[in-house]
Amino acid sequence: MNLDISNFYITILICTGIFVGFATGLLGVGGGFILVPVQFWILESIGINSTIAIRVAFGTSLAVILPTAISSAYGHYCRKCVLIKPAIILGVSGFLGGFIGGSIASNVNGDFLRVLFGIMLIGVSIQMILFRNKSHKIEKIENNYYYIFWGFIAGILSGLLGIGGGVIMIPIMVLIMGFTMLEAVGTSTAVIIFTSIGGIASYIYNGWGVEGLPPYSVGYINIIQMLVLILFTVLMAQIGLRVAHRLPEKYMKAIFVTVLIYMALKMIGIL
Repeated sequence: MNLDISNFYITILICTGIFVGFATGLLGVGGGFILVPVQFWILESIGINSTIAIRVAFGTSLAVILPTAISSAYGHYCRKCVLIKPAIILGVSGFLGGFIGGSIASNVNGDFLRVLFGIMLIGVSIQMILFRNKSHKIEKIENNYYYIFWGFIAGILSGLLGIGGGVIMIPIMVLIMGFTMLEAVGTSTAVIIFTSIGGIASYIYNGWGVEGLPPYSVGYINIIQMLVLILFTVLMAQIGLRVAHRLPEKYMKAIFVTVLIYMALKMIGIL
């Protein structure tokens, strides 16, 4: 890979990090839906086997999401938008789900799952659009079993697809659990810390010693791509969360639905 191409890839990674960091702070999502395809394209372009490339993209995505989520969660916590008890219970079950999801992704082809996940996100988007037009407010649910179940599901999908899990948790928190949008965004960023740690551990364990990994990889996590992306995502997460606390809730929902639809089309392969 010559210097010009290397600079081009670094530029793409920097732009990706800026966008993902802002999205994490603004919407409480990990940004894996952008991190994964960009890294996959880069790795495949330099000759990495596509199966290895997608696993490295998933694992590295979670490694980037972790410090970004910590930065964003701290900012939301300071603004009293992180519900501590739900975050802990959702997070612990999400950690277990993340490890299992990463193990599954390290051993099976993920194409069918990505398409299925994309279709599911379209359904979630429709629900969010309909929910915006409802005048009544759902009573807040404080049920530990709900937290354990949905945290585990979010963790599984996080590990499987290299995402933080916020795209699953936020609609559930708003539509089912009765959280406000800001509470859902803030709590989601805290849960992402746990789900991403579970996935990271799984991708390191399952990728250790695998042949054909790109240089400077620890298991299925590429250190170079991780460091470049982290530098910009962490900085931009703080800017995104400041914007989140100034936007009316209806605009945040509209932006979130747009991101969900985009992610769904990416997963299905239409975009």
